Amino acid sequence: MLIAAADIGDLAHAIQLALAPVFLLTGIAGILNVMTGRLSRIIDRGRNLVEQPLRHLSSLDEVNSELATLEKRRHLASAAITASTFAGLMACTVIPVLFLEMLLGFELKFLISLLFVISTMSLVVGLGYFLREVHLATKTVRFTARKGVD
Repeated sequence: MLIAAADIGDLAHAIQLALAPVFLLTGIAGILNVMTGRLSRIIDRGRNLVEQPLRHLSSLDEVNSELATLEKRRHLASAAITASTFAGLMACTVIPVLFLEMLLGFELKFLISLLFVISTMSLVVGLGYFLREVHLATKTVRFTARKGVD
């Protein structure tokens, strides 16, 4: 009954408006894929350091130093994933609210705008954490030549 009351033009317009959050969600999904990949590599490197004997590192202090850096990177990557996931959740919430506005005839533009702004700002926070993690990773990477390695 509610759908019958809605004009087909209003429905088409609501679908058009819903495309922006859908595109945002697609971008967030790609970013989350990259972030989770980095988090996996951080965890794998930490496990490798803890479980393997000291073959490639010169001292226990060096291992502990790298583990501390990996822990900072893990925390930053996790925070980036959390903020970006929250951005996705807020973008997902925009879509049904758009349709509720159209179907029920309520004025929800303020709520829609607020949810979209929260989504975008959460994504900015997530990308900031991600940038910090990448910066920390590039700052702490060491390339050294080893004797006798083919």
